[in-house]
Amino acid sequence: MITIKDLEKYYSTDEVRTIALNKLSFSVNEGEFVAIMGPSGCGKSTLLNIIGMLDDCDGGSYEFKGHEVSNYNERKRANLRKHNIGFVFQSFNLIDELTVYENVELPLIYTGVKPAERKKRVEEVLEKMQIMHRRKHFPQQLSGGQQQRVAVARAVVNNPTLILADEPTGNLDSSNGNEVMDLLTELNEGGTTIIMVTHSEHDAKYSHRIIRMLDGQKVTENVLA
Repeated sequence: MITIKDLEKYYSTDEVRTIALNKLSFSVNEGEFVAIMGPSGCGKSTLLNIIGMLDDCDGGSYEFKGHEVSNYNERKRANLRKHNIGFVFQSFNLIDELTVYENVELPLIYTGVKPAERKKRVEEVLEKMQIMHRRKHFPQQLSGGQQQRVAVARAVVNNPTLILADEPTGNLDSSNGNEVMDLLTELNEGGTTIIMVTHSEHDAKYSHRIIRMLDGQKVTENVLA
């Protein structure tokens, strides 16, 4: 599904050039669950933003489903992204002015799904995430665990082939964190590819493979039994 070769990303000011990714190479097969680990500032989130087509690389190659996307313009990247990728963030990134139902419905509006189909799909995913009873509530009326369930529901309502999760349990206690990891595992077992950035060794053990980064490079890769 994903092939990254010699990927480079740097940030420059008048005085200094900071290398975020330094000729990074790896691949992810369809249906895999991959955890990316490393200290803060090693390039994990930068990598996730490039994989999610939210940012450009400065060198190297990035193939997504056979498409070389490193040279795509923003419009082409956005079109590929909204039909293929779901995002789950540490801070939930829900819209406070929208209800649970409306937050989950939003990606379907962006992709032009008709109202009747939107209703069906939103209700199905809210039931699956066991948050249907909160559909009329606003994010600030929910617990952290409930907000992350809504965020996962929003990420999967378009049936993406890839979910990118950036510290998905970082703002949750261990019980709610385990519930979110169980949800991601269930989605992966259903065929969704997952790439997760995490500092948690516990969460990483849910994955099939752990890639460890340092200074913008891959330093080790471990396949889990």
